[in-house]
Amino acid sequence: MSFRSKWQVLQPASLCDLTKRPVTHRRDVLRYAASLCGISALATTTTLLADDRRAAVPGKSGDGNSNLPNDEAAATTDAAWRLSYDSPQKQTWRIGLRLDTNGVACNNILATFPIPMSWPEQAVRVVGQEIDDRVDRWSVRDLPGGARQVVLTMPRVLAGATPEVMLELEVIRSRIVGPESTSDLMIPVSPDSKLKIFLGTSPYIDSTDSRIRNAARDIAEQGHADPWSHVEAIYDWVREKVKYVEGDIKSASQALRDGEGDCEELTSLFIAVCRASKIPARMVWIPDHCYPEFYLEDAKESGTWFPCQAAGTRQFGSMDEYRPVLQKGDRFKVPEKRQTVRYVAEFFQCVPVGKRQPRPVFVREVLEG
Repeated sequence: MSFRSKWQVLQPASLCDLTKRPVTHRRDVLRYAASLCGISALATTTTLLADDRRAAVPGKSGDGNSNLPNDEAAATTDAAWRLSYDSPQKQTWRIGLRLDTNGVACNNILATFPIPMSWPEQAVRVVGQEIDDRVDRWSVRDLPGGARQVVLTMPRVLAGATPEVMLELEVIRSRIVGPESTSDLMIPVSPDSKLKIFLGTSPYIDSTDSRIRNAARDIAEQGHADPWSHVEAIYDWVREKVKYVEGDIKSASQALRDGEGDCEELTSLFIAVCRASKIPARMVWIPDHCYPEFYLEDAKESGTWFPCQAAGTRQFGSMDEYRPVLQKGDRFKVPEKRQTVRYVAEFFQCVPVGKRQPRPVFVREVLEG
């Protein structure tokens, strides 16, 4: 799976908007490779109507780390008492925005970019930041479901200026070791509102499709010793039915019909069949890859998200992976977007003074590790 940006010109307008599609879109291996090595540039524009502009996020310019949430205890909010973690590895990432005005002044700039957050298997700490003086407001916004963004505004940037907003993040990622005992785990009977997000449909995860519902029913009717074995049967069924083939993004039901797809389709299909079986499941996004997690709980309703590798080496309930978790989830409502998205991507919007369009460059690069 690789990253691809797709653009659409709606109609001419004075409001310039640049939006990058998520990692769910492919056929741009070189562009993504460049982003890992240094910079991923956005060089095509989308114009939107003026009434599509969004207000700036409240808050004053960042001072030190004042706008960054304390992530020390964040991992404990995602229960993982059945799992253990070992062999941690540390990486330092530089993530942010560099604006090339391309010879035009830019007014009313609004930009967002995602940053990693802490999970049980991952600790994230801000170790440095560079905030340009032209940034009047910036803050960190957490989206329900498992994504974090930096949101910033700049009232005006003169032609020829190159303002930057950069964060330096220390990411410590550990291997996930699977549970020793699973026989007492159950499918949640009364899922709360946070879990219900991961039981419905999402972009490209059409869990209500008849093919997927029929597959979920057929797998359940096979009879299984316990819910863990039931989920494992779904996992093996998906890997048997869909051959790994790189291609354009497609829905879970289309992948099942075609019998082929890449890591996104395999992951989406596993999640869709789980949800059709009333088992919460979600996407986990890492650089150039994704995999699913499913949720089971014990008799006391204490639950855990368990990972598995839908595409690649068989891993069920454990994960040997050191690439940082970028986001978890597949149904996000982003204030700057009209439609629900499955991945929270970068966003840039401004009013250019002139015919040229600015060139925002979103940076995500490994500095160490």
